[in-house]
Amino acid sequence: MAFMLCRQLTGTFASSTGWVGLIVATATNDWVRTCDYSVATCVRMDELGSSGLWAECVISPAKYHCSALNQILSLPAHIQTSRALMVSASLLGLPALLMVLMAMPCVRFQNDTSTNKLQRSRIGGALYIVMAVFGLISTIWFPIGAYQNDGIMSFGFSLYAGWVGVGLCLLGGIIILCCYGADPALPSRDTSFYYSRSRGVAIPSDQPAANHAKTAHV
Repeated sequence: MAFMLCRQLTGTFASSTGWVGLIVATATNDWVRTCDYSVATCVRMDELGSSGLWAECVISPAKYHCSALNQILSLPAHIQTSRALMVSASLLGLPALLMVLMAMPCVRFQNDTSTNKLQRSRIGGALYIVMAVFGLISTIWFPIGAYQNDGIMSFGFSLYAGWVGVGLCLLGGIIILCCYGADPALPSRDTSFYYSRSRGVAIPSDQPAANHAKTAHV
């Protein structure tokens, strides 16, 4: 029981940390660095660029200027698709976390069973894996599209944060799906019994109702 709880906490912590990484990658604009020369030359000439989902920035010693990408319909396909996938992944993190937390052994609901907890944990783990797939598509497609359009010099902090988030969400989702087991403290259909009032005889619930009625009237 303690080992199972440890695995549950490990999967939950890994996937939640990965969710934070995806949010950081979505909110920041340092996905790729663009430059046609060396870093020192581009910084001196104010040509070192930083591009993300929401803005394109120019990095120089004197200023850090960003231009927002507001023309949604005119944006390249890799930016629009990456936006949609990363925002969706960030939003899916909340229901995934709630499902996993409600599957914890320490959380009890009225008429809750081990089957219900297992279903909630599987839904949460599946959502984390979907988040990882969305993030993986975005963090691979965006630099490829930026390279084809503008040419890139290096990857930025946001892209690395996205990759870390993808890896942790995938790892946590797999742990949650594969390692969550039934809680022995909760009732299930296999361990449910009917009790006869006359003799206190326990009868498993999976026996036919006729047998139960016959025993109750003996």
